[in-house]
Amino acid sequence: MKLMERIHLAMRRAHYSPRTEKAYVHWILEYLRFHGMKHPDALGEEHLRDFLSHLATERKLSASSQGQALNALVYLYRVLGIELGTIGEFERPRRKKNLPVVLAQKEVPALLDCLSPPYSLMARVLYGGGLRLSEVISLRIKDLDFDRMQISVRDGKGGKDRLTILPKRIISTLHEQVKRISGRHRADVAAGRGYVDLPFALRKKYPNANRDLGWQYLFPASRLCRDQ
Repeated sequence: MKLMERIHLAMRRAHYSPRTEKAYVHWILEYLRFHGMKHPDALGEEHLRDFLSHLATERKLSASSQGQALNALVYLYRVLGIELGTIGEFERPRRKKNLPVVLAQKEVPALLDCLSPPYSLMARVLYGGGLRLSEVISLRIKDLDFDRMQISVRDGKGGKDRLTILPKRIISTLHEQVKRISGRHRADVAAGRGYVDLPFALRKKYPNANRDLGWQYLFPASRLCRDQ
């Protein structure tokens, strides 16, 4: 098995998020290119330090990017079963402590009112429910519980599920959005479409669930796309 195939397989077995997998693969390839595409077996702690120094001094990357690169390379050697000594020997970059920029109470509705649908509703879910952008994009209709006034966030940061509040002010708008998606879904099904991707192996376990309204995205794409 090739090196990068091995890395991809290990990360998927460990249920790393697609974004983390993409970032780690990027830094591993950057590391290998920096050392002339030598196999990691031929590279050690010195080579790792040289690469990290290059990121800090020549490329002048932020502390968060340097830390992400280090995490990716530590993971690489862990998958290969190569000992690099104590991780603490590598000096991790320190992030600067900056004052946060916070909107005033009057500025929040002014900002939200500037957005057009469906982005205005997405922003209100973000703000009122405390969701991340990736979590809002991934919401399914079944994740809304209007009776309990809560939103179920599935497979959030760290692969964890959680419950959060459903803001009262946007309930009627959310009902309208669900009604709109329902009508669009019926039209798609009538046209022989209406399928949606399902997480993990649910497609095999529930063969018809990918056409169920509850599994449809709350904020679907504006055009049809092919599920690879």
